[in-house]
Amino acid sequence: MSNFQIYKKTLCFSVRKIFFDLGVLVFLALMCAGGFLIAEKAADAGLLGLGIGLLIGAVIAGIIAHFFAYMFKAGQIAMMTKAIAEGSMPDNVYAEGKKAVKERFLTVAAYYVVTRAIKGIFSQIGRGITAAGRAIGGDTGQGVGSAISSAIQILVGYLCDCCLGWVFYRSDKSSVRATLEGAVLFFKHGKTLLKNVGRIFGMGLVSFLGIAGSVGGITYFVFSFFRSAFDTLSTEIMSAGVQLELNLPQWMGNTTYLMLAIAGVIGVLIWSFVHSAFIRPFILAGVLRNYILSGMENVPTDASFRELDGKSAKFAQLHAKLGNT
Repeated sequence: MSNFQIYKKTLCFSVRKIFFDLGVLVFLALMCAGGFLIAEKAADAGLLGLGIGLLIGAVIAGIIAHFFAYMFKAGQIAMMTKAIAEGSMPDNVYAEGKKAVKERFLTVAAYYVVTRAIKGIFSQIGRGITAAGRAIGGDTGQGVGSAISSAIQILVGYLCDCCLGWVFYRSDKSSVRATLEGAVLFFKHGKTLLKNVGRIFGMGLVSFLGIAGSVGGITYFVFSFFRSAFDTLSTEIMSAGVQLELNLPQWMGNTTYLMLAIAGVIGVLIWSFVHSAFIRPFILAGVLRNYILSGMENVPTDASFRELDGKSAKFAQLHAKLGNT
């Protein structure tokens, strides 16, 4: 199957994810608006009510996302991996994806244990590159190392997803061993795995400018019909700043600038939802293919685990855990 075919077949996860994310965003907006209106009418403290509504909404949304949102991402990666390794996917992709996740991770906690370990390993490796640059060339080396590390941190998300795909592929092995193998693959085949870096950054920039820009503009246009509400909000913000003795920037007291700022934030939020649900999976299909195929050709061994122990303490801890099981 081609990358586009895999992407198209797994869009069912993306569609469900975008509706889930938009539902969460609408819920948060309603909580903020409700808190603002109630507190404004009850005690003339709309800003405080908005903050309380946001806090309560964020806690509830976080709990819901913790137990449900992971299924969309993990199921999609599981089915992408299956298509790459076997060359085909089942008819009911969504149902099979959920089944694969439940079989591999019997509990929600087990999934987060593995993903935290994966993120910890790759993040630590990125920080190690910065330290290496500093040791080699002082401030100049640190700058080079920091630049490389920053780029790698953007790629860490993709590498983590690829490693998770390897955990699904190696379903006959423990999740600990599969995670160790997935981390080793990056070092053994780094050049192959990162050859799509241009696509990752290029498509990310284009989608940001197109989606965030257009959504921000449309949102500002809608806000213009409710200018009086933003007049009240800007006044509340500046009043709260005076009462709390905070040195707030003057633009917060300007209704137009406040509307632009909030519209911009909404544009970025919508972009992050759309990009992660629709653009990123398309990029991931190609990166994941390189990752899985490189591993299938040369599965990491116990000897390769020892080589990586010195590069990441997180990896070494996980390796020690494997030895005790």
